[in-house]
Amino acid sequence: MKLTQRPLLCAGLLGAALVLTACSGEADKAAPAKVEAPADPNLVKAGDNLGNIIKLGTVAKVELSDTLRVAGQVDFDEQRVTRIGATVTGRVTELQATLGQQVKVGDTLAVLNSTELGAAQLTYMKARAQAQLNERNVERAQQLFAADVIGSAELQRRESELSISRAEQRAAADQLRVLGVSAKSLEKLSSNGTINSVSPVVATMAGTVVERRVTQGQVVQPSEIMFSVADLSRVWVVAEVPEQQAAAVRPGQNIQVEIPALGQQLTAKLIFIADTVNPATRTVMVRSELDNSDRALKPAMLATVLIEARPTARLVVPATAVVRENNKDYVFVEVGAQQYKLTEVALAAAIGDMRPVLGGVAEGTKVVTDGAFHLNNERKRKELE
Repeated sequence: MKLTQRPLLCAGLLGAALVLTACSGEADKAAPAKVEAPADPNLVKAGDNLGNIIKLGTVAKVELSDTLRVAGQVDFDEQRVTRIGATVTGRVTELQATLGQQVKVGDTLAVLNSTELGAAQLTYMKARAQAQLNERNVERAQQLFAADVIGSAELQRRESELSISRAEQRAAADQLRVLGVSAKSLEKLSSNGTINSVSPVVATMAGTVVERRVTQGQVVQPSEIMFSVADLSRVWVVAEVPEQQAAAVRPGQNIQVEIPALGQQLTAKLIFIADTVNPATRTVMVRSELDNSDRALKPAMLATVLIEARPTARLVVPATAVVRENNKDYVFVEVGAQQYKLTEVALAAAIGDMRPVLGGVAEGTKVVTDGAFHLNNERKRKELE
């Protein structure tokens, strides 16, 4: 009896153990496994090797001035340019000035033969002769009136004729002056009575002949321009500023002028800002003046004008804080003790060593200003691991 019960007890204990084992396996299958959350790839912890490299700064507003780069060109100083034409209608019989020639005031540029000038001189001589005749008539009339031979009415008539003839002489003389006859030439004409149909075209300003529009034998009118003479010791630099940026410039401010042909950057001053907008280009014309005593600057040379706009308060980060990845800009923002997060930001073009912030970080945020490059390398290394 005892021997029989012992095997049965062992079998029962074994069955219970098997049941418990099966239940434990099913319980293990039913319980969910714990999965660790993946690490943020943009989060990096600086080790001791980076501690001495990394420096922090605060995103803040500073006064910044944008530099406008606008296209321009060298031009004549219009106050130092004169356009010379004929004073009478005539035919060009001689050309004495050539392009690039240096001339002085009074130098002859060309010679014309003008029948109009001859006719005007003849009119003057007739008026002068008539005035002289009327002067003698008045003298005789005064003598006759004193002798009671003629009455006062006759004397007054002859005095009136003298006044008219003198007025006609003055008008004829004024016409000759309009036609370019000098006072000395007019005096010579009055003394010897020789009519001269030759009219010189003379320089009215000292400078360089920069334009010649006539050829020998050509008939010219007073309205036509024959020569242009310019003083090139000073020149203008003219540029077009977009109307959206025109409010940022002001007269009197210093600008930089780059002349690509000369490889030079010159300092100038804005002397004029147009009051109107060019409707075709939507730009405002600005002008500066440069010394050109060495004649290195040539009108029509291309130039780039750099204008510093009025300073405004803008949110900025140092250029050294910016990390460039996949054509996007990032900065490392401090999120804890020696912990930094790579954060995408929208930035404007650099102004000096600063980058204006358009979005992504707020004012007062602490960012890595020095060591961002090394910190980003550490982030990439850990990401690969």
